[in-house]
Amino acid sequence: MNRIAIIPARGGSKRIPGKNIRNFLGKPIIAYSIEAARGCGLFGEIMVSTDSREIADVAISYGASVPFYRSRENSDDYAPLASVLLEVLTQYRQQNKEWENICCILPTAPFVRSHDLLNAWSIMEKTGANGIVSVCRFSYPVQRALKIKEDRIFMAEPEYAFTRSQDLEPMYHDAGQFYFINGKTLEDEKTLFCSSAAGFEIEELRVQDIDSESDWKLAEIKYSFLSQ
Repeated sequence: MNRIAIIPARGGSKRIPGKNIRNFLGKPIIAYSIEAARGCGLFGEIMVSTDSREIADVAISYGASVPFYRSRENSDDYAPLASVLLEVLTQYRQQNKEWENICCILPTAPFVRSHDLLNAWSIMEKTGANGIVSVCRFSYPVQRALKIKEDRIFMAEPEYAFTRSQDLEPMYHDAGQFYFINGKTLEDEKTLFCSSAAGFEIEELRVQDIDSESDWKLAEIKYSFLSQ
């Protein structure tokens, strides 16, 4: 099992203070990501990359490891996820550990499930993809997007004004839950959206960005509804 799950959870969230370990319906939100990773049985190690002792203590209490802390360089608002993961690989390499495949699970992804991770890994194996991105289908055709310019509204792509919705190609966006990627591919391309990535679709009801207090409340409402 030369696979590792990395959960990137820095401290210092500004929009939602303490976001990564804030209580979400009874337990720290990061616990959901750790439990999904543990439950699928795919990983030789489940680690949390953090610069925060408080986050580290919570992560360890739920069964993750924190073998080292994140550098200051990769702990600000602008550090790309790929840079965080590459730093982790480098730190393990210094301990004579190599990981062939990585799964990056976001710390604020309470909707991620163990079976999602298992099914996504199965797709990666069967298709020969070098990565998997969790995605969600746009609920409305993006080809019918509107834009406003000088107080007037226009179709962004007027050629689709009269095309039936069912005849338009489905489009997807990043679901913001997890990413699989081959370690060598990550080192070569330095992005999670690698050139040979496949998509793993997650239904809209189980997808929610959590960037504000209203987002947080909506996520709790969705989760409670799905748990009924």
